[in-house]
Amino acid sequence: MTDLASAENLRNPDYTPPLGQAVPLGIQHVLAMFASNVTPAIIVAGAAGFGFGSNSPDFPVMLYMIQMSMLFAGIATLFQTIGMGPVGARLPIVQGTSFAFLPVMIPAVAGQGVAGMAGLMTGVVIGGVFHFLLGTVIGRIRFALPPLVTGLIVLMIGLSLVKVGIQYAAGGVPLMGKPEFGSLNMWIPALVVIVVTLGIKFFTRGFMAVAAVLIGLVVGYVVALMMGQVDFGNVGRASWFALPTPFKWGMDFNGAIIIGMCFMAVISAIETVGDTSGITKGGAGREATDKEISGATYADGLGTAIAGIFGGLPNTSFSQNVGLISMTGMMSRHVVTIGALFLILCGLVPKIGSIVSTVPINVLGGGVIVMFGMVAAAGLNMLSEVTWNRRNMVIFAVSLSMGLGLQMVPEALQHMGRTWQILLTSGLLPAAFLSIVLNLVLPEELDK
Repeated sequence: MTDLASAENLRNPDYTPPLGQAVPLGIQHVLAMFASNVTPAIIVAGAAGFGFGSNSPDFPVMLYMIQMSMLFAGIATLFQTIGMGPVGARLPIVQGTSFAFLPVMIPAVAGQGVAGMAGLMTGVVIGGVFHFLLGTVIGRIRFALPPLVTGLIVLMIGLSLVKVGIQYAAGGVPLMGKPEFGSLNMWIPALVVIVVTLGIKFFTRGFMAVAAVLIGLVVGYVVALMMGQVDFGNVGRASWFALPTPFKWGMDFNGAIIIGMCFMAVISAIETVGDTSGITKGGAGREATDKEISGATYADGLGTAIAGIFGGLPNTSFSQNVGLISMTGMMSRHVVTIGALFLILCGLVPKIGSIVSTVPINVLGGGVIVMFGMVAAAGLNMLSEVTWNRRNMVIFAVSLSMGLGLQMVPEALQHMGRTWQILLTSGLLPAAFLSIVLNLVLPEELDK
């Protein structure tokens, strides 16, 4: 029998574990990204003014958007793992709905209800095409993205996500401001997930160690079920089968939305470079090739454009799954392919997706705390290759200080427009911009 735990197998993207092991490992990737994948659709629906009650006439629209989030996350992931010509990195990259585009999407649909969806989806399609075209040049401009820059970007992605993990574990945004938020009842399942995950990872071997996060989530789910935190209400209301509809809300060319989507595509492409580098570094101990970087960017854009045609939101590589690969050490792209097929099944059979969605957000929080921390650790690992001379220390210091500083004190930008506030206070954009520009303009002879 093939040894799953052998270093050669773990580091090989083309290795296929036995089906009995590959299926739960693939589902583990889905569980790691599920809540984050559907959350942007819920946020956009809320900004547009869709009803959240089951009796609201607009409620099916939100459910459709959630369904498309799952379906096209799976399809875009297949673009990455299987590939088509130059499209796809052929690496275990999980695609999902991007949070980065929310600063453009929220004002685009604010208060417009279903009428705002035509302009938004047109922007998603055109932005996806622009993102795809970035794949033709991303490899040639990679000289501007050395380990100092990509490592800092991955580190900032991890640091910016840690807050989300804590929010999930404490009960999620819906409970913020309420007595239940941060209560012991919320933290117990999350802490169970963390303790079980670490225990399985470091005190077992083979398949058990690789599936540590999934096992932790299952145990945490059981604990939450016994505490009465699992709600099966949506399962009964979900249909068994539903197909996507192209141009469901028509098309509307809005220049502001299109420009905003193209601008954010550049940021998403930089994030994908960081995620791809984080996967190869964390899982295989090597740098990503230009072909892998370009293929990943092509898949990002193609996945976004096709999703927009059918009413889905922009796709990007998911950083939490980078952390999962760093945590498990399993580089098999075929494992992620299985996860992608499961996502597609969830999108076509809403009943399945509704069952997965019963996992409480605090249980997911326990898992993502570990994985988001691993993303930051992967960034530090990439930065370990940097020669820490005075020049590079200045670049890192200024970029990190501005990125983290604006993230910690968002009020410092209160006089700027709302969209710029959200972009800059994310921390990722200013850190990425400054590190790229400073790396290009500061002379190598600075130390001399």
